Amino acid sequence: MNKVCVFFGTGFEEIEALTVVDLLRRAAIDVSMVSITGEKRVESSHKIWVEMDMLIEEVDFSQVNMIVLPGGMPGTKNLEACQLLMEQIEKFHEEGKYLSAICAAPSIFGHRGMLKGKSACSYPDFESHLEGAQVTRNPVEIAGNIITSRGMGTAIEFGLAIVARMKDEETAKELSKKIIYG
Repeated sequence: MNKVCVFFGTGFEEIEALTVVDLLRRAAIDVSMVSITGEKRVESSHKIWVEMDMLIEEVDFSQVNMIVLPGGMPGTKNLEACQLLMEQIEKFHEEGKYLSAICAAPSIFGHRGMLKGKSACSYPDFESHLEGAQVTRNPVEIAGNIITSRGMGTAIEFGLAIVARMKDEETAKELSKKIIYG
């Protein structure tokens, strides 16, 4: 079974994070909400507190197939400041395991040179951080093992792309119909 972890730092963008979690759970994909703060409750960029499933220190990364990074400020900066998470992102990239990020968070991959020669997208203010990428304005870009997306308004499409990658296109299409998307 595929295992996905969505990582939450203080200041995460609610829609980007929770839409992915919701869609994956509807598709019966094993997904965990993971705090990088040392606390099980994490505060969003709009002062909403969300209860996590676990702390980053509890994650068995060998059992995880995809890391998902929501955007938001200062959530993205807090994710990038988490050394353990950055080490795992580097390891996932080296091993060709799946990495996904939305809004400002694709900048984390850009800062690490992971987007060179690949199509990628992000929130417009962060496109300059997609170092070496072929930047697009598409709602979602899939380039090998990396999925990027632009922001809150593209969260459903981003989540469905993850469902398609973790299960299949048919499951994503059926889920899209069930939630009256598109």
